[in-house]
Amino acid sequence: MQVYFDNAATTALDPEVIRVMIDTMENNFGNPSSIHSHGRQVKTIVEKSRKTIAHILKTSPSEIFFTSGGTEADNMAIVRSILDFGITHAITTPIEHHAVLHTLEEIQKLGKVHLDLLQVDAEGNIDLNQLEELLAQNPRTFVSIMHANNELGNINDIEKISEICQKYNAVLHSDTVQTMGHYPHDLSKLKIDFITGAAHKFHGPKGVGFLYINANNKIKPMIYGGAQERNMRGGTENVYGIAGLAKALELSYQHMEEHAAYIQGLKTYMMEQLQSAIPDIKFNGVTVANKSLYTVLNVSFPCTEMADMLLFNLDIAGISCSGGSACSSGTDIGSHVLGAIKADGTRPSVRFSFSRNNTRAEIDFVVNHLKELCK
Repeated sequence: MQVYFDNAATTALDPEVIRVMIDTMENNFGNPSSIHSHGRQVKTIVEKSRKTIAHILKTSPSEIFFTSGGTEADNMAIVRSILDFGITHAITTPIEHHAVLHTLEEIQKLGKVHLDLLQVDAEGNIDLNQLEELLAQNPRTFVSIMHANNELGNINDIEKISEICQKYNAVLHSDTVQTMGHYPHDLSKLKIDFITGAAHKFHGPKGVGFLYINANNKIKPMIYGGAQERNMRGGTENVYGIAGLAKALELSYQHMEEHAAYIQGLKTYMMEQLQSAIPDIKFNGVTVANKSLYTVLNVSFPCTEMADMLLFNLDIAGISCSGGSACSSGTDIGSHVLGAIKADGTRPSVRFSFSRNNTRAEIDFVVNHLKELCK
């Protein structure tokens, strides 16, 4: 049996998305920047896709900008906000995706901002009191806090974070890559400056994503060389990817409640089976259903002698997942997220991430292998 439990890394393309993309490839080859009929036909596909996404997220199409994915979208929001708004102070967390953390660290190295990292507890919960204290000292600050953590699964209270940032006139960016297509986003109610999405996290194609830019924010492009995306991103649009992105997001919202209930059931079942099969099993991060992604389960195993080989042995058995450990030595880079929550560096940790394509039979298969490996 081949089992894929790495859906937080990427998901399989939905068959309907594939059909939309193939149809676009076969019948629409013009350049959307061209003014002739072939170009206009393709430009219509791009703009219809933009309208679809904006309608789903309850915002204006003029606030949606297509990118090559979540990483570019994060970089664009961070770099341009700090440079264009003259911001000299930034706040983030030590458990952000590297698309955020490394970008802010690099800007700090260039002397553009002073960067503060919020404290997190042993479960990965963010100290929002500290956020408010820092903002009280530096009101016009750039704040980047992810909606949900890609390794632990913790969901942050983005509404509360937004309220705090509004109070101090801070610029708020949130990496919503792990929640986009899995949880509803209502941008008519959420007061936020930037959010990001990547199609391949919700059964769309790789290499395409988007950045939401609140209309109150005027930033310059990151990529120059053309007037595409209303002069905000030079380069010919990934039309096939954009069409697939819009279809994938549309499908995810149509079936969101059904899929969420099914996948949460898989996660709960796996937790129960692991606890029954392996003594001293532990879970990293928050596991309470409404405070944790239903798609992600991070497991800490007691088999310390298998620390360097557990993922390898699972792969040999046909089980695809991801993981690592907290830094346990000077030469072991480990997971910066597990390191930040001070997880036990001697215990191997594995992230299992689920989709609607997974089954309980696959979970049984995986748990049986883990039981043998951790004897």
